Amino acid sequence: MVSSVATPTVPEGARIDVPAGQGARIDVPESKGARIDVRNVSHWFDLPAGPLHVIDELDLSIAPGEFVALLGPSGCGKSTLLRLVAGLEPATTGELLQDGAPITEPDPSRIVVFQDPTLFPWRTVWDNVALGLQARGILKAQRHRVDEALALVGLQDFAKAFPHQLSGGMAQRVALARALVNDPSLLVLDEPLGKLDSLTRLTMQTELVQLWQRTGFSALLVTHDVEEALFMAQRVVVFSDRPARVKQVLVNDLPYPRHRGDARLAALRHEALALLGLDASW
Repeated sequence: MVSSVATPTVPEGARIDVPAGQGARIDVPESKGARIDVRNVSHWFDLPAGPLHVIDELDLSIAPGEFVALLGPSGCGKSTLLRLVAGLEPATTGELLQDGAPITEPDPSRIVVFQDPTLFPWRTVWDNVALGLQARGILKAQRHRVDEALALVGLQDFAKAFPHQLSGGMAQRVALARALVNDPSLLVLDEPLGKLDSLTRLTMQTELVQLWQRTGFSALLVTHDVEEALFMAQRVVVFSDRPARVKQVLVNDLPYPRHRGDARLAALRHEALALLGLDASW
């Protein structure tokens, strides 16, 4: 069984050094974010041709307030792991825990942001962001949280706009506000910037990191962009081909804000590409 190194819970008002694989350590501040533990998880899909083994005896821990990215070949099981962590489906074997409690179903404390913002075209930006609170029956008492979430993503002046009036980047900001309005302790990010143009994507990477720093949630990101993973995350978990195993954990201890031309990022990029078998042209 291959595993990343488990990370200890952050005590109240303290800072700790978190083991992060390969003998390195990173500093994680006090946070309201969730601690996530994936313990000996394996997963299969039942297909007409027979069971498809997607995840194999996976161990992974995310400390409260930590930003972790998952990298790996297409179809290796990264997004499947996100679904398990979000509680959208149960693991075939093993267990997943949030703050020590089993993850058995979706919960507002764990919010998924997908590649497509999936906004309702007949609802205004404000009404789209309010959906979660409305579904939980608390919108009337918590209306201010919608305004606060829109302000967090810089869209307070577009509250009455409709989705067709927004750019791609603005629509994804609405999706982020819809997630943040629930005050999540874990943000699960399934290639949320994948459909954006390259310039908007670079801007949104910085904005997402700033949101994470301001709000203190834990973050689990799936991306196929090596530079994106290394620019945003504190740890990058590199998966093998399907069934997914942890191949290696790359630690990025560079402080924020980060600079894309940093030599440390270039070295980590080369290491990640080598692990993915893509370093020949670099």
